[in-house]
Amino acid sequence: MNHSVSWSSKLGFVLAAAGSAIGLGAIWKFPYTAGTNGGAVFFLLFLLFTILVALPVQLAEFYIGRTGGKNAIDSFKTLRPGSQWPWVGRMGVAACFILLSFYSVVGGWVLNYVVHSFTGEIHAGADFEALFGATISSPVGSLFYQGLFMLITIWVVQGGVSDGIEKANRYLMPGLFILFIVLAVRSLTLPGAMEGVSFLLKPDWSHLKPQTMLTALGQAFFALSIGVSAMITYASYLGKDQDMFRSGNIIMWMNLLVSLLAGLVIFPAVFAFGFEPSQGPGLIFVVLPAVFMKMPLGQILFAVFMLLVVFATLTSAFSMLETVIAATIRQDEGKRSRHTWLIGTAIFIVGIPSALSFGVWGEFKIFGKTVFDLWDYLISAVIMPIGALSVAVFTAWVQDRESVLADAGSGSSVPKTIIRLWLMVLRYVAPLAIVVVFVNSLGLI
Repeated sequence: MNHSVSWSSKLGFVLAAAGSAIGLGAIWKFPYTAGTNGGAVFFLLFLLFTILVALPVQLAEFYIGRTGGKNAIDSFKTLRPGSQWPWVGRMGVAACFILLSFYSVVGGWVLNYVVHSFTGEIHAGADFEALFGATISSPVGSLFYQGLFMLITIWVVQGGVSDGIEKANRYLMPGLFILFIVLAVRSLTLPGAMEGVSFLLKPDWSHLKPQTMLTALGQAFFALSIGVSAMITYASYLGKDQDMFRSGNIIMWMNLLVSLLAGLVIFPAVFAFGFEPSQGPGLIFVVLPAVFMKMPLGQILFAVFMLLVVFATLTSAFSMLETVIAATIRQDEGKRSRHTWLIGTAIFIVGIPSALSFGVWGEFKIFGKTVFDLWDYLISAVIMPIGALSVAVFTAWVQDRESVLADAGSGSSVPKTIIRLWLMVLRYVAPLAIVVVFVNSLGLI
């Protein structure tokens, strides 16, 4: 393995993998999904599914990537030559391609909001509902900012793993945490904020429905970016001396902390200013600016916050694009730059219908969903569960048990019993949870 395609430090991998996991999933999707699914019950289910299902599967992806040492498709080929298992990798690579095509649309909105904050369109008394509506329905604006978002992603990824992705994450992730804590403190000191805290932390069991469980499991996958081979790809740049259990644990808790902080920034403020928590996808764009405008230096703070959301969104986008690039260049770094530009452009083109789903193509529906919603549903409710289930079955049932324990445990100071427990959960608990919720979701379509 040459140095240009490995992480230069343990921290580099943890920050990059956390960056992949902590994106719009934690900051944008978690608050509005929790808001529309009853708050605390959803948060508890999400916590449970993350620890019991998503983390074991994430560790299995680390195992496949690190042991295989290649991209998502070739790692399966190395571990199971001549089998059909590389199709799991292919599905993950295709999923990352599609996921980035609509993810970049939201990334574009966030970039657009950074510009809004600096041009003074975000000010006290502005109609934020109207501004958000105008932002997402403008074809030129949507495509321009989606293109700009893809351009930044391409530029970083074509720089390689340690020089591009790792360097960017090293600055973006710590900044994100510091600002989040500042904002949460501000939000919690608003009058009436405690109502929001109890909405997020005090369960109302009437919301415990099968659909809420499905959404929470989908969110746990989305939040740790599993089931789409991104973690296999990132782990393939890991040395055997890296403790993947410790890294996985840190990444999970960082992610849960960001989700919790996002909830503590948003819900207390939502309740304090009399907004609806079930606002949907517009929550961060409609409610947050209104909240910031009530604070001193609100405009500047909001601009900084949106910039950090851009960072979080980008760190996830890097991992999606890297997953596709790694699978096409197959360790030939000489091809990286050209492939990154070509594939990045293709992703942008495929994303155009998603970008127009909120405006000129809003009436165009497939199975009753806009193109954006259809892709979102397909990835989070179908492909991610299938991908995660395949990874669990492959690691816990197909591979030789002792060799998995040895390979996964290499470089780890975690007790052997914990590693055995992980494999047990991966064998029985994780697949069962995924199947139950997945079958349930098919019944509810």
